Amino acid sequence: MDWDPDFVDRSPMLEPLREHAHSLRACATWPDRDALQAVLSDRAVVNADGAQLRLCAPGGESEPYEEAIRLRGDMLFREGEWHDLFNALAWAAYPATKAALNDAHYRALLEARARGEKRERGGSYERGQNYERGRRRDALTVFDENGAIVLSSSPSLLDDLRAFQWNRVFVERRDEVLAAMRFHLFGHALFEKALQPYVGMTAHALLLPVSESVVMRSSPGIGEVDALAAEAVHALATPRDLSPLPLLGVPGWWAHNERAAFYDNAEYFRTSRKRN
Repeated sequence: MDWDPDFVDRSPMLEPLREHAHSLRACATWPDRDALQAVLSDRAVVNADGAQLRLCAPGGESEPYEEAIRLRGDMLFREGEWHDLFNALAWAAYPATKAALNDAHYRALLEARARGEKRERGGSYERGQNYERGRRRDALTVFDENGAIVLSSSPSLLDDLRAFQWNRVFVERRDEVLAAMRFHLFGHALFEKALQPYVGMTAHALLLPVSESVVMRSSPGIGEVDALAAEAVHALATPRDLSPLPLLGVPGWWAHNERAAFYDNAEYFRTSRKRN
């Protein structure tokens, strides 16, 4: 897809990035690495050890991607790629959560090395990693790429989401959802998909109980959401700790979901999930 300086206007799912993408509206062509570095520097984005996040050109590296970020703050960045652009913007929007994910990846990698767990053949991990990922790292990657954050002051609404009760949540209890739940896209792969939303888009969501005072604000500050998600990341042990969420069912994120019949699509709003 060609560069679009107004890309954040394409979908309400991109709202968490709006503030940080503002400077990119002046770019007539694809923003270069320096333009995205300026966004991160303005936000003072750092890794878990306090090192400034620095965007680096790819080429010839053998060090695992997550390790380079954790040890020195060096993150590979390909210019002209929506995926990498959204990853950088996700770091700007959710710096604490992204740093927590990176730190958890690194610690899991060290544990795997200590156990001597390596793949015997084929399929080395992206950008040089060849140690077994394990269920924890799978969960961290799934959330990083395809995650969403759901806050709610209603435990029963969260229970209904976990139980795939889509009609009950989004049709029968729609007013309660609007009053007691807040949805935030997180995964940079999902941000890329949100440029051209389609029926089938599904997130793996952290479902976080919060107080009524948090939800009753007109919109919880993204910094507060970031802090809550960063804390929750520490408990991720398996992809099954994340709940599937059909994104186009979220009120306000897709015009067609104003009709109750939209939720009758059983291929999209499934009543069970594949085993992870």
